[in-house]
Amino acid sequence: MNEILTAALKTAERGWRVFMLGRSKRPVANCDTCRTATDHDPATCGHLTCHGFYAATTDPARIAAIVAAVPRGQLAVRTGAVSGLLVVDVDPAHGGNVSLSRMVVDQLVPRTLHVVTGSGGAHLYYRHPGQSVPSRPMPGRPGIDIKADGGYVVLPPSIHHRTGLRYRWSSTGGLDPVEMPPALVAACLPPRPADSSAPPISPTTTQPGGGISHPDKLLGSLLDAVRQAPQGKRRTTLYGAARGAARMVAAGAIDRAAALAALTYAGHQAAQTDRDIRAAIAGGFRDEGIAA
Repeated sequence: MNEILTAALKTAERGWRVFMLGRSKRPVANCDTCRTATDHDPATCGHLTCHGFYAATTDPARIAAIVAAVPRGQLAVRTGAVSGLLVVDVDPAHGGNVSLSRMVVDQLVPRTLHVVTGSGGAHLYYRHPGQSVPSRPMPGRPGIDIKADGGYVVLPPSIHHRTGLRYRWSSTGGLDPVEMPPALVAACLPPRPADSSAPPISPTTTQPGGGISHPDKLLGSLLDAVRQAPQGKRRTTLYGAARGAARMVAAGAIDRAAALAALTYAGHQAAQTDRDIRAAIAGGFRDEGIAA
């Protein structure tokens, strides 16, 4: 535990937010309060280990308490803008080594600080590019995942739950993450929609009803609020937007399927995970008495 705590504190000194996972690389189970709360913001919960990477911190006292609470767990760092990190995760079991070799040839991945994982893969650390980059598989690159906004990776000296091997910092690649080349940034981003400012539904899918005279404008304002919400407020803003959209559904101003599609799209634009998007929308619709 002392080894993990030392590593956690050194990582936090770099401004990287750390937290603890369970032994199997899964987030620690939420407490009863967090499991049953209907309108609950993980980012402001304050509990030591609930909500996975939302518990990540750079505060030494909280880090010591988190490590003590999960003494046999795995140390992890929250990626994304909050830590200033983007990690290219290479999984050889799914063709990651081949994909990485091609990326080296294409000069997409300059040499940088990296970890040799307990499964024989690699975590390549880069400075976050400053724009929203969702955590997702890299298109066309089997075995390569992007760990950025809404993601995390395991840190040394954690031990892989299946192989029993340690994660370890490589002696090559330097001591600090390097800047991402533009081509790598482009490869990490999802395809840009034709008009990213417009909701993914046609204005004809809304109609006046239930006292809502301009449902298209109302829906647009709800979606804009989600897209423009600051870090830490995006899930609760999406929840609020879902309640507003649910009221529109109840008034007959918008089709339920169209509302769900629009909210999901806005959640992705705000770099929310699929899990958080589903939970926020389901909670908003449920609290308005409508099944999501």
